[in-house]
Amino acid sequence: MPFIFKSIDHIQLAAPKGSEEAARKFFKNILGFDEVEKPEELKKRGGVWFEFGNYQIHIGIEEPFYPAKKAHPAFEIENIEELKKHLVTNGIDVIEDDKLPGAKRFYISDPFGNRMELLEWIKE
Repeated sequence: MPFIFKSIDHIQLAAPKGSEEAARKFFKNILGFDEVEKPEELKKRGGVWFEFGNYQIHIGIEEPFYPAKKAHPAFEIENIEELKKHLVTNGIDVIEDDKLPGAKRFYISDPFGNRMELLEWIKE
């Protein structure tokens, strides 16, 4: 092939109109992501962007809004048990899943009902 996929630039999750503050509370205050300023031309669309490491999560406004119940981003975590405790302490429901061999994992939903997978590969 004359082209190469290099990496994922960002993940887009949808949210309902007026949900920017709820997104900040969840992605910034609870998950610890940094907020990224959107380009001026895109600010009028609403939504908010976050990043961690070299990855960005874009929360975009969609009307009518329907949360993603099956499609989801999956995040590899270090110290997943500590994250789980942190989430539960902050009132986030955790859905356990032991179906992936070699990994500890669980699911959560963002404030808008979008599914998110969190996993840590078990090193033996």
